Amino acid sequence: MRHVDFSPLYRSTVGFDRLFTMLDSLAQPDNAQTYPPYNIERTGEDAYRISMAVAGFSDKDIAIEAHRNVLSVKGERKDEANADGSEVLYRGIAARTFERRFQLADHVEVLGAELKNGLLHIDLKRTVPEELKPRKIEIASDGKARQIEAKAA
Repeated sequence: MRHVDFSPLYRSTVGFDRLFTMLDSLAQPDNAQTYPPYNIERTGEDAYRISMAVAGFSDKDIAIEAHRNVLSVKGERKDEANADGSEVLYRGIAARTFERRFQLADHVEVLGAELKNGLLHIDLKRTVPEELKPRKIEIASDGKARQIEAKAA
């Protein structure tokens, strides 16, 4: 029997709360993409935040796009010539091009993004439409059936 590793799905999804505990028990694959590092946080009942470490990138170097249920973050830094004529002997700060994709659950919207102190914060919110929310139905105790009416939107 083959072992199925769901950790790539867990690392790139937001809003699938029921899977979190199951997927936490699985090991991280060794060949997974690790740049740039990021965190996914739950900041409220239906609010999430993705924080990515993008040191060396400015807001002009990063493009964020949400299309259908996929959030795409791309970073491309142009080579900057040193204005003072100095040369770089060792480059330890990664400034390579990257693209991260996150699979969003249904009804998860991107509220906004902020770049602060080398961290890119993307705020997300899950908003379930009224017609999909559960509603309370009264039980008739006098033997007469009551008609259930939906509220007009």
